[in-house]
Amino acid sequence: MNVIMRGMISAVVAGVALLTTSGTSHAGLDNELSLVDGKDRTLTIQQWDTFLNGVFPLDRNRLTREWFHSGRAKYIVAGPGADEFAGTLELGYQIGFPWSLGVGINFSYTTPNILLDDTQFPTAPPFIPTTLSIITPNLFPGVSISADLGNGPGIQEVATFSVDVSGPAGGVAVSNAHGTVTGAAGGVLLRPFARLISKDGDSVTTYGEPWNMN
Repeated sequence: MNVIMRGMISAVVAGVALLTTSGTSHAGLDNELSLVDGKDRTLTIQQWDTFLNGVFPLDRNRLTREWFHSGRAKYIVAGPGADEFAGTLELGYQIGFPWSLGVGINFSYTTPNILLDDTQFPTAPPFIPTTLSIITPNLFPGVSISADLGNGPGIQEVATFSVDVSGPAGGVAVSNAHGTVTGAAGGVLLRPFARLISKDGDSVTTYGEPWNMN
């Protein structure tokens, strides 16, 4: 799978460290959904190991919600032409709030930990395994987004991370990505999602269970 950061930042990777993946205490398939696209391929998108850790906000403001997000998204393409698949993989949230005063969301990877999951390297030397996981070092610039969700009540959807993908399977993972919502009163619910979009416009999205950030 080839992955290129796109959207709000442009980054140059100074180097990578190769290592194998291991499970976490929250290991497991959380949710998945499949779609047969216009080329009769089955597109499957999955969320694994999702964990949102709500913490007391550092600004001590009762209208601020702060959390750390860990988890991974995987996709699988099966059927004719699966090897030629190309598209976009997105991670994000649906955010629900009772009412607000110009709610804003900030989301950042302040300590980047974005890895390519089960990436194939067909041209690697014989002494290197053909299936590797790559984790970006701290030299990789932090990814961040900010958005104004407007006045509540309401439900807003925000894509916090987007990568270009290709090949029949792959995934991305994040560890302790930092997020905040400011100006929200009465509690905040976060519903994480993962979305796979083909270059032809076919789209499949899987949604997780809501997490209460009260």
